[in-house]
Amino acid sequence: MDRFDAIVIGAGQAGPGVAADLAGRHARVALIELEQVGGTCLNHGCRPTKALRASAQAAHRARRAADYGVHTGEVTVDFPAVMQRMHGMVETWRSGLRDWLLSVDHLELIMGPAQLHTSGQGPHRVTVGDRELEAPEIYLDVGARASAPPIPGLDQVSYLTEVELLRLTSLPEQLIIIGGSYIGCEFGQMFARFGSEVTIVGAIAPREDDDVSESVATTLQDEGVRIVPSRATRVESAENGTTVTCQDGTQITASHLLVAAGRRPNVDLLGDDHGLEFDDRGYLRIDSRFATSVPGVWALGDVNGHGAFTHTAYQDSQILLDPDRSLEGRITAYAMFTDPPLGRVGMTLAEARASGRRVLKAELPMSRVSRAVLDSETIGLMRVLVDADTEEILGATFFGLSGDDLAQQIGLAMQAKVGYKAVRDALPIHPTVAEFIPTLMSSLTEL
Repeated sequence: MDRFDAIVIGAGQAGPGVAADLAGRHARVALIELEQVGGTCLNHGCRPTKALRASAQAAHRARRAADYGVHTGEVTVDFPAVMQRMHGMVETWRSGLRDWLLSVDHLELIMGPAQLHTSGQGPHRVTVGDRELEAPEIYLDVGARASAPPIPGLDQVSYLTEVELLRLTSLPEQLIIIGGSYIGCEFGQMFARFGSEVTIVGAIAPREDDDVSESVATTLQDEGVRIVPSRATRVESAENGTTVTCQDGTQITASHLLVAAGRRPNVDLLGDDHGLEFDDRGYLRIDSRFATSVPGVWALGDVNGHGAFTHTAYQDSQILLDPDRSLEGRITAYAMFTDPPLGRVGMTLAEARASGRRVLKAELPMSRVSRAVLDSETIGLMRVLVDADTEEILGATFFGLSGDDLAQQIGLAMQAKVGYKAVRDALPIHPTVAEFIPTLMSSLTEL
């Protein structure tokens, strides 16, 4: 039996920081990772996909060069080179993280699948292969993975998740994507720009307001992405790939199929002897300080259901390590990294209408934003929502140039509980997209 002061399971965005901090207090710490350090974000999430996005964006800009008075020859995409660029970046980051973890005193990095065995009477046990570890404190950062919807025939065909898609060495001739949320839209646009014939099956950006979803869908369609706003009801093998049949009767056949229709927490990978309680969505139940239902066990990151983003997982570790902080009141801003991006924070317009509050709204098409016009990037809109009685900023939606950064600015104001008038009176820089935030705050009208 190997005895540790603490065991951290999962080396994603929360686990390494927690493990290193505990080890820095001269505790003996084990950090266990099933596959590769860095978690979803580094290995098959944020970073590799944004590297591909940059290549896709470069190809798109080159094809539009004449709009700016610049003339180029035929634009082609060297897909293997695109993938090599991405994999090179990821491996550099991954090896750097691995080397750092191996250099931390009192910290042992252990690779392999972990099984958790909790005990209410004493230290908890973790088995990794033929090793048995024991510690009074367990920190879980095991993340989540793509889930397959219950579509008849799906289990009989070869399909991709984002993990397998990022391992491709040749460009798909055709690509069907089941799921029109963030992952589906991002990959759909990227691979269309690389040269694949792309079809997305499902509602586009279904969590957003209808007009925002329609704007995203139009943007994708204008770039050649086919959208079938229906539900996939059957999947079957075809002579030249896979055929998807939709509820509306549409049939599509493609060389490759990507399933991007939801995610599930990785708690099942820990075995069935952990005694942990789940919420009604299947995530681990935690309190505002990440404590699970089992004393001495904490859950961080995607597995706790309090944000499925790199930035929420990383902040989980920061909150955990600061006794004066908790999850209560956290304002989560996030983005869909299409081009242009969709940045979101707080309430949607539909949620504001249903809140029972007296709500003020201001919005502006990106075609009226001078910086967007200068850059010939006029797709999208800006929208802010405010409580008329308390002056509290309730939410914002930015689909357009710099939409991701704009949402973060509003999220910062909301987290700091800054009323809309203070934001309205701030001096902006010209010409930026953000300079129109005070303009929006000056033109609010009641719903």
